[in-house]
Amino acid sequence: MPPCKVAKTCYASGMYRTRRHGSQKFNEKMARWRDIQLRRKLEEPAPCYGPEPPEIRRRIIVEDYDGPETTRHEIILHRSNRVDCYRVEIDGRMLPGRKGWSSVLEMVRKAFVRVGAFW
Repeated sequence: MPPCKVAKTCYASGMYRTRRHGSQKFNEKMARWRDIQLRRKLEEPAPCYGPEPPEIRRRIIVEDYDGPETTRHEIILHRSNRVDCYRVEIDGRMLPGRKGWSSVLEMVRKAFVRVGAFW
């Protein structure tokens, strides 16, 4: 669409008029504010992060005495690149993907079925 020819200050490409001067002042003000914030951030000391977490974060050992033989399962939770997620290894076999703590507890719960009382 051709530019509006009604007035010199009308920079319209449609039916709405765009403002130049007020927006320019606002943009300059925001640029100054961003510069001040960046300067403050650069002047602050670098954040101190804690030590790197170990490769093996948790180890769960479950021994089941309900059957005729004692069964022992070892669940090892390895560090992953995401917070509160683990790479899970069960009895030496690595599971695909990452699991959260709730998912690991759910797997433990579902792995052992209910057994009736012996007496």
